Amino acid sequence: MDRATKLVAPEISGAEILIRCLEAEGVEYVFGYPGGAVLFIYDELFKQDKVKHVLVRHEQGAAHAADAYSRASDKVGVCLVTSGPGVTNALTGIATAYMDSIPMVVITGQVPTHAIGQDAFQEVDAVGVTRPCVKHNFLVKDVRDLALTIKKAFHIARSGRPGPVVVDVPKDVTGARCRFEYPDAVVMRSYNPTVKGHPGQIKKAAQLLLEAKRPMVYTGGGVILSDAAAQLTKLVKLLGFPCTNTLMGLGGYPATDAQHLGMLGMHGTYQANMAMQHCDVLLAVGARFDDRVIGNPAHFGSVPRRIVHVDIDPSSISKRVKVDVPIVGNVREVLDELLKLLDGQAGKLDQRALKAWWTQIEQWRSKDCLRYDRASAIIKPQFVIEKLYEVTGGDAIVASDVGQHQMWAAQFYKFDRPRRWINSGGLGTMGFGLPAAMGAQFAHPGATVACVTGEASFMMCMQELSTCKQYRLPIKIVNLNNRYMGMVRQWQQFFHGNRYSQSYMDALPDFVKLAESFGHVGVRVEKPADVEPALREAFGRRQDLVFLDFLTDQSENVYPMVPGGKGISEMILAEEL
Repeated sequence: MDRATKLVAPEISGAEILIRCLEAEGVEYVFGYPGGAVLFIYDELFKQDKVKHVLVRHEQGAAHAADAYSRASDKVGVCLVTSGPGVTNALTGIATAYMDSIPMVVITGQVPTHAIGQDAFQEVDAVGVTRPCVKHNFLVKDVRDLALTIKKAFHIARSGRPGPVVVDVPKDVTGARCRFEYPDAVVMRSYNPTVKGHPGQIKKAAQLLLEAKRPMVYTGGGVILSDAAAQLTKLVKLLGFPCTNTLMGLGGYPATDAQHLGMLGMHGTYQANMAMQHCDVLLAVGARFDDRVIGNPAHFGSVPRRIVHVDIDPSSISKRVKVDVPIVGNVREVLDELLKLLDGQAGKLDQRALKAWWTQIEQWRSKDCLRYDRASAIIKPQFVIEKLYEVTGGDAIVASDVGQHQMWAAQFYKFDRPRRWINSGGLGTMGFGLPAAMGAQFAHPGATVACVTGEASFMMCMQELSTCKQYRLPIKIVNLNNRYMGMVRQWQQFFHGNRYSQSYMDALPDFVKLAESFGHVGVRVEKPADVEPALREAFGRRQDLVFLDFLTDQSENVYPMVPGGKGISEMILAEEL
C-alpha cells in the first residue's frame, strides 16, 4: 500500500456523517424521538457525547423545543424525527417556526430509497407535506450528497429571512458509507439574500424622519432575529420618537422606557394604536403590517402618511400596505447606516411639532386602557402577570401558550431585553408553551424560565412534563385557569350572542395531582392574597418544576380589542361595555 492510499480518509456511514455535520455546526442539543427509519442515526448518537439528545414525548414537542431553543439563544434549533407519523406529528411545530421566521433544521427519517412511492410502512412524502411551511426542503438520495446538503440546510435556515429547513434522509442512506468531507462554506447561485440596504434609500429615509411632525417607530420580530435591539434603542433615543412593538417584537425596545407606547395591534394599547393610525411619518422595522397589527388595510390607509419599511424579505414590503421608501436588507446593518447619517442631525427636527405630538400621545395614554378591577375578590389574570413580573424582577424568560393568557402576558410583563419573550405569533399554536419553555431552559440552564399557559392550551402538550422530569428542568408553570377556552369564549360573547359552543372545559383534571403524578410540585391558588406568596415560594424552589394553578375570573376579557375587519383605531375598551 503506497503512502497516498494510507492518507485517504476511511469511509463512514451516513448516520455518522450526519452527526459529524452537526458537530461541525456547533450543535449542542438535538430534540427528538426515535423510530425505525432513524435508528442508525440514534445508534451514532449513542456512540458519542458532543451532540446531546433530548428525548421528548411527542414529535410536536421536539419541534417546539428546537424552535424555542433558537429563539432564546440565536442559534439554529435542531430536531430529529422518524418517518411517517414522526414527520406529521412534527408538522405543527415546523409551521409554527415558519410563520415566525425561526431558523431550524429538521432531520426526518424516510423509508429506504427503493421503497419510496410504494406505500411502504410509515411512509409519508415529507418533502411534499412540508413544502408549504418550510423555507426549503431536501430529499437526500445519495450518501455522498449528505454532508453538502446539511451545510446548505444550516446556511439557508439562518441567513436572509430565517426559517425551518427539512432534510429528509432515507434509512438506506444513513446505512451507506462514503468518505466524510464537510465544506467550510457554501455558495448557492440561486440563493443570495440582500444584506446591505441601498445607500440612496437609507438617505431618503433619514430625510423623511428629520421632516416628521408626528413620527412613529413600529418594530417587529425582525429586530429580535437580527439582534438589532441596541441599534433600535439608540435610534429611538436619538430622535426622541415614540416606539411600539408587535407581539413578536417585544423586548426589541425597553418596555419600561417612557418612549415605549406598549404593544400595538388587535390587543395593543390605546396610545400605540392611535399613534400608529395618526402619525405622518412611519418607520417600520422588521415588521410586516399583518392583519393582527393594522386591522383593515383600507381603514389604515385612510390617513395619509409616508412610510419607510426596512425588512430582509423583499416580498414583505408593500405586500399589505404600499410604502414610500422600501429598504431591503438586514435590520441591524440598515439601522447602523441610518444612525451614521442621523448622528448630530437631531437639531434639525421640528421640536415644537414633536412636543405637540407627545402632548397628544400623553392624552391617549391617560385613558389607562389596561386598567382592571384590582379590588376583585376573584383572582384577576392581569394581577397574576403583574405579580409574576414583580417576583422575577422582569428578568425571566417567559414562554407562553396561545389565548387570553398570552395577550395578558404581552400586556403586563414588561420586557426590557430581547429573546426573553417566547411565543407563537403567526400560527397561534396552542400547546407551544411547555415545550418552548423546555427549549429556552436548555438554551439558558441557569435562567429563570416561566411558562404562562391556560388549562386548554396546557393539555395539548402536557406529556412533556415527563421530559421535564427526566432532565430536571426547573420551569415554573403559571396556569391562568378560567375553565374555558378563554379567547374562544370572548369571541363567542362579543360576536356570537353569548353562545358558548364547545368552549367550556367541563372535564378538567386536578392539575395539582397531575403535576405530582409526574414527580413535580403542584400548587392551587384560589385567593388574590395568596398569589404573590405562592409565586415567591415557587421561584424560590430553584431545582423544582412547580405547577401553579391559579383559579381566575371566568368572565374576564382582554382589552383593548380590535374586532375582525375593523381599523386599528376602532377599539373596544373595557369602560365602553
